[in-house]
Amino acid sequence: MPGDDAPHPDKHLLIVEDDASFARALTRSFERRGYEVRVSHSLDGVEPALDGGLPGYAVVDLKLAGGSGLECVKMLHARDPAMKIVVLTGFASIATAVEAIKLGACHYLAKPANTDDIEAAFARADGDSSIAVAARPTSLKTLEWETIHETLVDTDFNISETARRLGLHRRTLARKLEKKPLP
Repeated sequence: MPGDDAPHPDKHLLIVEDDASFARALTRSFERRGYEVRVSHSLDGVEPALDGGLPGYAVVDLKLAGGSGLECVKMLHARDPAMKIVVLTGFASIATAVEAIKLGACHYLAKPANTDDIEAAFARADGDSSIAVAARPTSLKTLEWETIHETLVDTDFNISETARRLGLHRRTLARKLEKKPLP
């Protein structure tokens, strides 16, 4: 088995991304680098995409139409614990990053991420203990946004239900989201 720095010998990659144009761009870029790429645009399409064998690598979007990328990570990791899985998201939060890693992802990247970023994440699967710990605590605004985002994810982006769970009026939540719109 290759070391964590070495590329997977067969360079098979599964991309699970519901944005068809982004999936196409990633596919072309990885194919130019010698990867054999399979794509699934939904959680339901992952099993059929695995029919040709298990890939050594996977790139999974966190928010998929009809399901969560976290479910996909869990399923892929259960099928092959050695698979290097990178989660991509436009909705980054500490909570989803922690869950992705606990479920088997080797890395978590906020969009926009390119092929270089993803390949570097595959190579850095073990983590880096030399990264400096931030001396400044997280701001209240950042904590508020992360809580709002985590609740939005939990409610499948239902604004009314998110507001109810947070104890906010729906219009108050809508105003907060207008100030910092979702990517």
